[in-house]
Amino acid sequence: MTDETEKLPISSHLEELRQTLLWSLVGLIAGVVVAVFFVNPILSFLTQPIGGLQNLQAIEVTETMSVYMRVALLGGLIIALPWIVYQILRFVGKGLKPKERKGIYLALPFAVLLFLSGVGFAFYVMLPASLGFFQEILDVTTSIRLKSYISFTTNILFWIGISFQLPLVFFVLTKIGIVNPKLLIKGWRVAIVAIAVLAAVITPTGDPINMLIFMLPLFVLYLLSILLSAIASKPTKTE
Repeated sequence: MTDETEKLPISSHLEELRQTLLWSLVGLIAGVVVAVFFVNPILSFLTQPIGGLQNLQAIEVTETMSVYMRVALLGGLIIALPWIVYQILRFVGKGLKPKERKGIYLALPFAVLLFLSGVGFAFYVMLPASLGFFQEILDVTTSIRLKSYISFTTNILFWIGISFQLPLVFFVLTKIGIVNPKLLIKGWRVAIVAIAVLAAVITPTGDPINMLIFMLPLFVLYLLSILLSAIASKPTKTE
């Protein structure tokens, strides 16, 4: 009897996790369905830095379809992001006290705002710098493929948008007791190394200038993470 009661919480958590993943997937599919109707405007927007779709070339027969689906998936993810983050926060919040759970839910709009800020930073700062670097490294005329450009652009937008979630991640980790502000302050040297490695992996050009462009805001986000961690670690009045 004791073994069964001990197993119940584990099986219950696994079922809740399954439901969270399932509803997140449903939200993503719904977002992709909506995004399908806006692929052409999204493509027009994404190709602005290169001068529009007319400056790109498609070589393979299936290239336009693969690009169409990739853009629909990215658009669907952005549309479904609030729903997916809500599902994750709802799952994490079940192990917290009511006031702590309320604080977790209040983080939802910040998750969306941080992601969109990261996407905006990538599109208006990182992307032009990266394209300029690639096109000017040699004095030759460059014919850019549609698939290559969209893959390049969406990778930058997605991963930098995700990396901008850093403050929210540390806020939640502090709430559930995994990290604390003192630990983050003490580990600032390790954080700089980790940020440099992350910048080297995500930055498409790999040159120091573009890495620095990415590292500076990421380090500012780490400092913001310490502040949010301090806020999350403050005891409530009932405690």
